[in-house]
Amino acid sequence: MTKDAIHSLTDEALVEAIVKTNDTMLFEVLYDRYASMVYNKCYGFANGVDEAKDLTQDVFLKVFIKLASFKGKSKFSTWLYAFTYNHCVNYVTRNTAKKIEKKSISSETIDIENIGEDIDSTQEFENMRVEQLKIVMELISPEEKMILLLKYQDNLSIKELADALDIGESAVKMRLKRAKEKLVHKYSNYTKDGESI
Repeated sequence: MTKDAIHSLTDEALVEAIVKTNDTMLFEVLYDRYASMVYNKCYGFANGVDEAKDLTQDVFLKVFIKLASFKGKSKFSTWLYAFTYNHCVNYVTRNTAKKIEKKSISSETIDIENIGEDIDSTQEFENMRVEQLKIVMELISPEEKMILLLKYQDNLSIKELADALDIGESAVKMRLKRAKEKLVHKYSNYTKDGESI
């Protein structure tokens, strides 16, 4: 197969070829496509550039080993998003003793209005400033943060989330609802004293 032909393969066809042949050259193509996306996700959970690079390498090593478990129920990029977040969540959970400063949210990438749209009577949620949201996001669990970021930063649909996380759509909705409620609760407690952030 020529270099051009390899580069024109879809993610799914590339994955299939890698699983069949274990060809590291083919895997490099996949790596090149997604290295910066994975790095950016890891950076949000890491304490600095070096740690983010290490996490990125870890993710791709695990992806290479687990590639056969990609069943094509969702797009490969969706599967990789969830895989990366899960790896980072596990890493953070294992390292809770370490104070990790996370920097994964910016005003350009998170759609605050959409988070608030389906929580009852939480008008203040829609008025949250991004700086406040950043702080409050660090007060919820890594799992809650993960599902909110997958939904509102990466814009995955409920179906995509269900496929990627391998749970039912109603379970996804319940987890999202709980995570958002927790976020609203933390936010209202944080700002109750009229602190300006």
